[in-house]
Amino acid sequence: MTSRELPGHIQAAIQKNLARQHRSEDGRPADSAGQAWEGRDLSGTGIDGSANPLHAFDKDDGLASAAWIEASERFISGVADEAEVVAALSNVRVFATVVPTLAEESTHEVAAEDGVHVHGDKQADVALVTLQAADGRRAMPVFTSVPAMTAWHTEARPVATWMPRACLSAVDEGSDLVVIDPGQELTFVVRRPAVWSLAQQRKWVPSYQDETLAADLHDIVSLVPGLQRLALAPGRGVATRLKSGGLVNGGGSGPELNIIATPEDGTDATGHRLMLATLQQLLSQVTSLSERADSVEISLG
Repeated sequence: MTSRELPGHIQAAIQKNLARQHRSEDGRPADSAGQAWEGRDLSGTGIDGSANPLHAFDKDDGLASAAWIEASERFISGVADEAEVVAALSNVRVFATVVPTLAEESTHEVAAEDGVHVHGDKQADVALVTLQAADGRRAMPVFTSVPAMTAWHTEARPVATWMPRACLSAVDEGSDLVVIDPGQELTFVVRRPAVWSLAQQRKWVPSYQDETLAADLHDIVSLVPGLQRLALAPGRGVATRLKSGGLVNGGGSGPELNIIATPEDGTDATGHRLMLATLQQLLSQVTSLSERADSVEISLG
């Protein structure tokens, strides 16, 4: 049998792929740290009872977890608030979303019986999906089940991870928001302070229920002329609408916090303007406010 050489473009592609592979000191194929693949033992018990030592999800059926189903049902029925939903998410497996992208394309000519055809060698890559919220900020979509993800985007591919790790990825990608199950009956937006809390595995308290923040704001009342007191309440953007049309008290994208400023008795319109201008300036200097509240609105009480 006469051996045939591979076409030049195919041989070049093979050599290019080989050149990009990581190698150990003795030239064997290796991982990115230079540790050779040959001879490795990947057996053993995995995370959380998994049979695979590399991840915790080899037995995952791709459906929403019981913890998420219970938390979302309680939330929709009005029994649970958004703090309980975020607390449940701290222990939930979610699917981050990647889509295939074209990383590189080269063209060459291949002779054929019916003429000369231009053919492209394409190298596929994947990219983590991010969205743009209505206010221009970046948001990362994650899904509690594979069916929810594929209903949203037919070409999307799931990457199973714990929600705190998804939040770490969101922070790394510069996303202020994480959107749970876009397009489903309940689309729940995890706002920036909650994203940070989940990423750090700390309990999250909504800003409008935050006693520490309330105390910090109380300290500036005496510095504002004409201001009697401040109170915290949910902002207009806390609530969100279900796909079926109902309204639920949480999961919206903002404004999150309404600071209600009550003026002293007898303060006129000019005094109100001076009071609000001074208050806005002082609020910009309250560190805990910028850390604990995603978005703020001020109203007169």
